[in-house]
Amino acid sequence: MSALRFEVQATCAQTGARAGLIHTAHGTIETPVFMPVGTQGTVKALTPRDLQDDLDAKIILGNTYHLFLRPGHERIERVGGLHRFMSWPRAILTDSGGFQVFSLDTLRKVTDEGVLFRSHLNGDPHFFSPESTVDVQLALGSDIMMVLDECLAYPVTHTTALESMHRTIRWARAGYAHYLRREKGLHCALFPIVQGSMYPDLRRACAEALMELDAPGYAIGGLSVGEPRELSQDMAALTAPLLPADRPRYVMGVGMPDELPRYVAHGVDMMDCVLPSRNARNGYLFTSRGKVVIKHAQYIEDKTPLDPECLCYTCRTFSKAYLRHLFQAGEILFSTLATLHNVRYYLDIMRRIRHAILLGKYPEFLTSLQSAAPVEAGG
Repeated sequence: MSALRFEVQATCAQTGARAGLIHTAHGTIETPVFMPVGTQGTVKALTPRDLQDDLDAKIILGNTYHLFLRPGHERIERVGGLHRFMSWPRAILTDSGGFQVFSLDTLRKVTDEGVLFRSHLNGDPHFFSPESTVDVQLALGSDIMMVLDECLAYPVTHTTALESMHRTIRWARAGYAHYLRREKGLHCALFPIVQGSMYPDLRRACAEALMELDAPGYAIGGLSVGEPRELSQDMAALTAPLLPADRPRYVMGVGMPDELPRYVAHGVDMMDCVLPSRNARNGYLFTSRGKVVIKHAQYIEDKTPLDPECLCYTCRTFSKAYLRHLFQAGEILFSTLATLHNVRYYLDIMRRIRHAILLGKYPEFLTSLQSAAPVEAGG
């Protein structure tokens, strides 16, 4: 019996969108949920207090690859696990590190047993196996862990994708068996990941094989790897309904704000992406009135808030002119204020989505979004 339990509260009959609750050892998560990415034990530019008190994030991500290399999973385990290490009392999801390893390209070699790779920090060789990535995540103490999978860039041939899919299935079986031997599912949950590139037949076959594991949740991987955005939506729309209706469905690494409601409409419960925090640091801000590229000269004396409809600290307190000044001056404060807003913007979208599903008005919600055509917000 897994420590994770999923409860569906409402389902939209027209779209398949769901609102639910994920119960974990570190609190309950309202779904659909967007999860801020804390790659190296921190969501860049934000404190845990920001995330908990100001943003009310229920779950954040950590990255197995980066934490494995620095400071090391064994060290984190000795100091009490990732929750205590980063002073985060709520839920944590860790990925397997597979995406980062496969992004190394020339620094890694794939075998049926796992992946041999060289650290991007110092070139030291390391090996990830389906079993060892589970061990690393158990040492970190995350609430939701991911199996090691092979994530291919787009495009690839059907033959390459087929071989990779079979490897992902073998790794999932090996990793899940090791997880059951070690943990018995009492303190965390392990999600397999559906792969298959952009081929519908492979996505179906992979989902069918992974469901034999009877896992507490399932992820859809291999998206946002260079394919057209519509193709990402198509693969999610195809795959999500194939997965068990009584388990959470997680699409990894997506997406832009306007894409989130569409993924939810496919029956997706969980999403994550570095976009809100990365774009914030680069001066690209999401608002209810459209995007704001803060370096633009039109904001140099703009006394208005970044987003008058947002209640985050940044929007309640500072003008676009001040934010532009901080960005142009290279001040660290800009990253904090901008990230605070962008993450709040994403979390607010998910709260509105959830509210609409619970009220039985999700189709109307989608229609209202389609009729709105925001442009860059002016002064």
